[in-house]
Amino acid sequence: MDALTTFLLRWQSFLAENGPDFAAALWVTIRISMVAIVCGLILGFAAELGRRICPWLRRPVACYVEFFRGTPLLIQLYLLYYGGPRVGIVLDAEPAGMLGMSLYAAAYFCEIFRAGFESIPEGQREAAHCLGIRPWRRLWRIELPQMAQIVLPPAVNQIITLIKDSAVLSIITVAELTKTATRIMNISFEIVMPLCLLALLYWIISEAVAVVSGKAEARLTRHLTR
Repeated sequence: MDALTTFLLRWQSFLAENGPDFAAALWVTIRISMVAIVCGLILGFAAELGRRICPWLRRPVACYVEFFRGTPLLIQLYLLYYGGPRVGIVLDAEPAGMLGMSLYAAAYFCEIFRAGFESIPEGQREAAHCLGIRPWRRLWRIELPQMAQIVLPPAVNQIITLIKDSAVLSIITVAELTKTATRIMNISFEIVMPLCLLALLYWIISEAVAVVSGKAEARLTRHLTR
């Protein structure tokens, strides 16, 4: 039996034994990441829109952004999951991970939206005001279409980063990909195959996001150039 056949048989045996565990962990990673991305986008946009509309929100939003961007996600998760019960916040590992990653993501998305808003020439807002266009209609019809093309690339980069950062959730016992790979390594004493499969799965998720975003960006560009 040659080396290649032996290698393939080892992989076949490894996948047959541990494939279901990795599949379940993959779904956990995708589920948590999707919740964090959606909530982060909504919270980030709401925070940026709020501080643009209400001057008294500028300082609280700025403090929120600086805290979550200036401290490691790991520390934030520790404070939420292990420190939360001391102040009456008791969450299971997965909800704590979703909440922690959502708050973390919102700070970054807030800054991405800020850059998008600031990229719109002030003259367009003044012209819309002179024409009697209401602020919400101006936002929906004038600013958001232009912003979308500008913020999409950095937002996609942040989404991919967030997916990879979900590996930190293994620290608070969430059974996602990294936690599952670590458990299998500790049981089987096999290092290379779990880590290779772990890297491959993260790469596949990231590539899928990149492909979808590329198509969305191309479609958006066609729509804006009509």
